[in-house]
Amino acid sequence: MKKSGIGASIAALGLVLALAEPAAAQRIGANSGVNYADEKAPPVEGPKTIAGSRSFESPIPFFKDLKPWDPNYKPPRTSDGKPELNGVWSTASLTSLTRGGGRGGANIDTLVIPPEKVNQLLDNANYVQIARDSQKRTDPNAGVFTDRQPDAGYNAFWIDPGSEYAKVNGEWRSSWITSPANGQIPYNRAGNTAAGSRLNSARTVNNTGPEIRTLGDRCLVSFANQGGPPLTNAMYNNNIQIVVTPDHVMLDIEMNHDARIIRIKKPGEDEKRLPDNIEQWFGDSIGWWEGDTLVVETRNPHQLQARGRVPLSKQGKVIERFKRVSDVEIDYTYEVIDPVSYTQTWTGQMPLRKSKEKVFEYACHEGNYALPGILIGMNEGRDTALEADGE
Repeated sequence: MKKSGIGASIAALGLVLALAEPAAAQRIGANSGVNYADEKAPPVEGPKTIAGSRSFESPIPFFKDLKPWDPNYKPPRTSDGKPELNGVWSTASLTSLTRGGGRGGANIDTLVIPPEKVNQLLDNANYVQIARDSQKRTDPNAGVFTDRQPDAGYNAFWIDPGSEYAKVNGEWRSSWITSPANGQIPYNRAGNTAAGSRLNSARTVNNTGPEIRTLGDRCLVSFANQGGPPLTNAMYNNNIQIVVTPDHVMLDIEMNHDARIIRIKKPGEDEKRLPDNIEQWFGDSIGWWEGDTLVVETRNPHQLQARGRVPLSKQGKVIERFKRVSDVEIDYTYEVIDPVSYTQTWTGQMPLRKSKEKVFEYACHEGNYALPGILIGMNEGRDTALEADGE
C-alpha cells in the first residue's frame, strides 16, 4: 500500500508473495479464530473499501467503459516524435497471470470470458468475497487474531487489487497468459525446480538467517514479479510510472519503489550487452522502436531473481512490447523464451490503463518487527519455528 505502516506485515507475507500469487487478505472463518456474529446477516453499511465491487471512484478508467481499439488510432507524440508513453499506468485487475481460479483469478478454463459470465465470475471472485466479509459484523466474544491463525492478515480496507476482470480490445480476459492454451506457465523439470527453490529451501534448510529469506522478505525487489520481466499485478501497488527519454526508458514500479532502466538502441547502432558476470535486478534490458511500438529485450537477471516464479536461465530472454492503443491504454505484450526452463515459448498480454494517481514512496521494513525478530532469534541460537522458542 502507499502508506508506510503497511510495511509492517511484509515479512509475514514474503513467502506467499515470492510465488507471485497475490497474497490473501484476511478471511473470517474456522482458521482465523474470529467468526461472524450472525452468519446469515447481510453486510452492514460502513466505510467503503478499496477492493472489489465496493471500490472508491476509480482513478483509472473502468474496463466496462472501454471500447475495442481503433486500428487507426494516432497516439500523442513526444518532442522527438515518439509515441507518448510517459505517465502513471495501472496493472490493477482481478485478472491474474495464470488461469483457473485461485486468489483473484477467474475460475474458468478459457482465455476469453463470455460476456454473459463476467458478472457471475466477478460476484464469486475471492477479492470480492473478501470485500463482503469486511462489511459483516464479527462476534465480539470470539477473541482476537493470533500468530497461530494463518488466515489473519490484511482486511479488505488495506488492499487495492482492482474491481474488474481485464478487457483487451473488447474481450474480457481470464488470464494474462495467452499461450499455451491452458493458461499455465509451461515449466519443464529445471524450470519447476528453479521456481520452487527458494520456498523449498525455506522449508527444509536449518537456517533462519537472511540468506534463506525471500527477496520479498528482504525488501530487495518488488514482490509478485510486479517489476517483471514480464510485468504482473498483485493485491496492491499496481502503479507503474513510465519515463521516456531519447536514450533510456525507466519503469518506476510502485511496489518496493523499483526502477527498471532500459537502454534505448538507436537505428543502425549496436548496443552492447553487459558482461554475463554483471547481474542486475530485472536483468540487462535493451530497447528499440519498431514503428510506434517500444520493444524491450531482457537477459541475464540477478541469480536470486532468476529463480522466482518466472525463472530465466543464462540462455533465456524476455521480449516485451509497449504500444499506445488509445488515450487511456497501452497494449503490453511479452514472450518468455528459455528452453532451459520451459517446454515452450510462452506469451502474455496485459492492458496498462492511464491513472490519475501519483506513485508514492513505498515503505517496506519501516516499522517491521517480524524480520528483525527472526534475525535476532537466529543470532541468539533460538529456534524461531512455531511450538518452539519463536512462539
